Amino acid sequence: MPKTYAAPQAATDKPRPPIALVPVTSNQVKAIGYDPATETLAVTFTRGPGTVYHYPGVKPETHANFLKAESIGKFFGAHIKALPFEKFSADTEKAEAA
Repeated sequence: MPKTYAAPQAATDKPRPPIALVPVTSNQVKAIGYDPATETLAVTFTRGPGTVYHYPGVKPETHANFLKAESIGKFFGAHIKALPFEKFSADTEKAEAA
């Protein structure tokens, strides 16, 4: 029996909070950002249109461990992927750079 998948979550219409993204070396993750005031982790991926995902409630230690992980992609899959998130389309990325 073929595996079925849920439809992707749509991007929010809300403006994206400005979290600076820092490029990382990974085959899966393009850049990571973090806002310690709101404990929000921002992630964008190497594939796709540049969508930015915000994961609220991520502790500073998790962010630090993510950045220094031997495999950023494996760390993402094991510790972050299942967390709730808000999805922001790539169009709002220009606002973040300003």
